Amino acid sequence: MTQDLSIGYGRPHQDGAVLDLFTTWAHRTPDAPALIDGAHRHSYAELDRLADTVAAALRDRVRPGDLVGVCLDHSAALAAVTLAVAKLGAVHLPLGPRPGAKRLQAVAEQLRPACLVGDPALLPPGHRDGEHLTLTLPGAGAVVAALAPATDGPQATAPAGTHYAVLTSGSTGTPKAVAVGEPALGALLQWYRELTGLGPGERHSLLIGVAFDPHVMELWAGLTSGATLVVAPDAVRWDSGALADWWREAGVTVAVLPTPLAEPLLDRPWPTGLALRHLTIGGDRLRRAPGPDVTATVHNAYGPAEATVTTTVHSMAPGGGHGDDAPPIGLPIPGAVVLVTDEQGRPVPRGETGELRIGGRGLAAGYLDPELTARRFVEVPPGVDGIDRVYRTGDRVLMRADGVLEFHGRLDDQVKVSGVRIEPAEVEAAFERDARVRRAVVAAAPAPAGGARLIAFVQPGQPEPLAGAELLDAVRPWLPEQAVPSALRIVDTFPLDANGKIDRAALLKAEEQAEQPAPAQEGDTPTERAVLRLCRDLLGRADLGPADNFLAAGGNSLAAARLLTALEQEYGVRLRAALVLRQPDLRAVARLLDERSAGGRPAPTTV
Repeated sequence: MTQDLSIGYGRPHQDGAVLDLFTTWAHRTPDAPALIDGAHRHSYAELDRLADTVAAALRDRVRPGDLVGVCLDHSAALAAVTLAVAKLGAVHLPLGPRPGAKRLQAVAEQLRPACLVGDPALLPPGHRDGEHLTLTLPGAGAVVAALAPATDGPQATAPAGTHYAVLTSGSTGTPKAVAVGEPALGALLQWYRELTGLGPGERHSLLIGVAFDPHVMELWAGLTSGATLVVAPDAVRWDSGALADWWREAGVTVAVLPTPLAEPLLDRPWPTGLALRHLTIGGDRLRRAPGPDVTATVHNAYGPAEATVTTTVHSMAPGGGHGDDAPPIGLPIPGAVVLVTDEQGRPVPRGETGELRIGGRGLAAGYLDPELTARRFVEVPPGVDGIDRVYRTGDRVLMRADGVLEFHGRLDDQVKVSGVRIEPAEVEAAFERDARVRRAVVAAAPAPAGGARLIAFVQPGQPEPLAGAELLDAVRPWLPEQAVPSALRIVDTFPLDANGKIDRAALLKAEEQAEQPAPAQEGDTPTERAVLRLCRDLLGRADLGPADNFLAAGGNSLAAARLLTALEQEYGVRLRAALVLRQPDLRAVARLLDERSAGGRPAPTTV
């Protein structure tokens, strides 16, 4: 019986406009605040005028369907440029303010966008030295539209009707670009507005990293609903305590958070005095449900970029009673179709695990690479109605008898690190660009604080000794922060499995069994010893000493967030992430903690 198979249909979707809805609000409520960035407020009418000015500057150089890479951070400038690209019928490619010089260069060479918008000093050489159009935008400093240099190669062609494109990790060493049409985005926004009640008078946070696809939903949800977008300060993007304070001060009513930032909030008593009504969490497996003190409805959302941000959702109302296990990823949103299949692509019975395949209204048009599109967007198996193709996610899931999906991990080599999908092959390719490296293998190991961490195993290409720290510094410009391995090992050879392939499991087992070197130096004070213990646990580095720098030792912004939470729990002192990360070493972090906790409870004395 079909109803016993793992096939789920979302209820009928409603189409929704994107740019037209913003324009409607700009005419209906011109003076209403569209975006607040600190002390600066920008009305709907003001944003509309700014977007028209940018569009006029680009109109003779950017045609409908052209890619426009946007290298800006959360701001009125970002919103205005995003709107302008839509007004031109071009394709918005959000890259973030600092995507990494070499990574940006690779994207420019591979996709050849018509122009890149951003700080001219951060653009790749071909765009930095070419023709620029100066854009005068509020609070953004120097911003130019750098036109594509003359080349013999063609620009990447987006499918007709593409509204935006986002980059996901790719096994070729350069990211894959996913193209999403306006109907898919419009249907998603219609569902999200209905889910959250977002509308005039509401305040929605603008926090998700600009290069990640949930940012597109976050930005356009506010601009198409008559609500106000509120730009999150840098410090709150990795500090859950500061985030809650900011929510309260800014009066945020609807928010989206990456899972690694949301979990510390759910682990502690829920902050009082919040106006927050809806919190959507996504990007990684959520390991706990909200407790009875949480006053917002929490939505555990799942969806790859290839299916327009969100495919399924599990909503948990205030008051608790959601169980102690990890929440499921829920039911398909309107217009989505989900299948759990075996290796041949046939739906399996409910209650069995298999690969999740997605179809329906939210499916992306594909990649900008037609061959890759053909491999991942495939035919629909018999017995599934109303769709003509599905996307193979590579995720292992189970559909319960009630149709609710549970997430059970990855089927392929892709891993998630701090909520970001990473192809180990892309990280390996970044290492192998270095002439000193013959071969690199990157494998994922469980992180002590939960989730996964990457370990790089590098085979030298020259007899001279290699410094792991130098190699890690060399790959950083090629990769997003989460893709930089937390540890690097130099190896002479790689173990092979029975098929003659490199045995990653054997590498990780040897790594696990290897004796960790004794720390060069223990802390001199109880606080130093406590800081060392926490950082060693968080980073999986038993060799850390007081003179080590947190970031250089493999820490990132999300690991810093967990460190701040742990320090607050032990000392009752809340430190700001930016201040902690500016400290030269862990001894200085301990000294800072001592200064702030003077008169508080003593530090633990055991390691």
